[in-house]
Amino acid sequence: MASAGLQLLAFILALSGICGIITATLLPNWKVNANVGSNIITAIIQLQGLWMDCTWYSTGMFSCTLKHSILALPVHVQAARTTMVLACILSALGICISTVGMKCTRLGGDRETKSRTTFAGGVCFILSGVSGLIPTSWYMKEIISNFWDPTIPEHNKHEPGGAIYLGFISTVLLFLAGVIFCTSCLKRHQETRHHPPKQQGSLSTQPENNAGYNLKDYV
Repeated sequence: MASAGLQLLAFILALSGICGIITATLLPNWKVNANVGSNIITAIIQLQGLWMDCTWYSTGMFSCTLKHSILALPVHVQAARTTMVLACILSALGICISTVGMKCTRLGGDRETKSRTTFAGGVCFILSGVSGLIPTSWYMKEIISNFWDPTIPEHNKHEPGGAIYLGFISTVLLFLAGVIFCTSCLKRHQETRHHPPKQQGSLSTQPENNAGYNLKDYV
């Protein structure tokens, strides 16, 4: 029951992680630049994401432009696109696999098969967490290095947006879910090694003993 409870907790963490990683991939606020200027009426907030750039004016107007050209993007943005999409795919695959292998479901066959399926789902979650952690860390490094670069003008400097922090939290949740799934399977294997199933040798000796008693009755 404890292992089933841990698997249920890991599944809830994985669901939260996949929702967060998909949201972080689609949000346009990976980096933010607030340009107030000399007049508060003309203040604008520039948001840049993986797929679009948005501008929010103080007057209430909001406009976004899609990034159509892939080759024109910086290297870290191209890598972030690829790895974040890969993290979404791996986490979705891990949800499907772990659902089959969990103890509380009636799918996946016998206990050994369900244990291996659960372990495979945990590996998918760990890989998705690593795939999501790489672009968020790289993107954060680029923002911080450009912010402290004296050669870059002030109006071109940005700060980390909410999508990066959401990506960090989601990758940690996915990684924890994968670790819990894998450790629950390892504990189950250790229990089967220390407590192997009883052999049926005693059961096979009972008919022989009964047969012996029957022969003595006839003597």
